[in-house]
Amino acid sequence: MDQLELLKKQWQAREHELPKLSFDDIYPMILKKSSSVVKWILIASVIEIAIWIGLNFLIPESSKTINQGMGLSRAFTMVNVIHYTIFAGFIYLFYRNYQAINSTDTLKELMRKILKTRRTVRYFVYYNIGTSVITLIAVNIYYYFNKEQLYGLLKATFPEGYAEVDLASFTSVFFISQIIVGILFIGFIALIYYLVYGLMLRRLKRNYVELKKMEV
Repeated sequence: MDQLELLKKQWQAREHELPKLSFDDIYPMILKKSSSVVKWILIASVIEIAIWIGLNFLIPESSKTINQGMGLSRAFTMVNVIHYTIFAGFIYLFYRNYQAINSTDTLKELMRKILKTRRTVRYFVYYNIGTSVITLIAVNIYYYFNKEQLYGLLKATFPEGYAEVDLASFTSVFFISQIIVGILFIGFIALIYYLVYGLMLRRLKRNYVELKKMEV
C-alpha cells in the first residue's frame, strides 16, 4: 500500500484524532505518485523496444533465407525502420510527459497532463497491437498468393520434413497454424500490455479522481 492510501485509511479510521488533511498535504503526494507512474511508463517502453530489437537477432537463419527467397527481406527492413522510428517517437513523448508533470505547479495543469499521458499510452498500445495485426495479415496474404513458391522454399530448406507433404496439405496445415499462432501471439501481447501499461493507467486514473475531488 503506498503512502497516500495508507494516510487516507488512517485518516478515515482516526478522523477524530488526526487533523484534517489540507490541499498542501495531499497535492504533493499525488504529484509525486503521478510523476513516478509516468517515469515507469517511460522505463517500460525503453525496455520493450530493447527486447524487440534483441529478438531480431534471435531469428533463425532458415527464416531469413525463406524471407529472402520470398522477396520480403527489404520490405521487412523498411517496415522495421518505420516501426522503430514511430516507437522512438512515443518514447520521446513519454519523456516529455514525465518532464511536464515534474514541472507542474497547479492542480488543473496536473489533471490535464495526467489525461494527456493516459491518451498517449492508449495510442501507443493501439499502435503496437494494430501494427502487429496488420503485419501478420499482410504477410500471410502474401504467403497465400505465393504459396507455391513458399512451399518450394520450405521443401528445399527442410527436405525431410516436407518430403511427403503435397501442396494441398501444406496449404491447409500451414495457414491454419499461422492463424492459431497469430491469435496466440496477439493475445499474449495484449495481455502483457494490459498487465503492464493497464496497471499504470489505472493508477493515473485514481490520481486524477483524487485531484477531481480536491477541485470541487
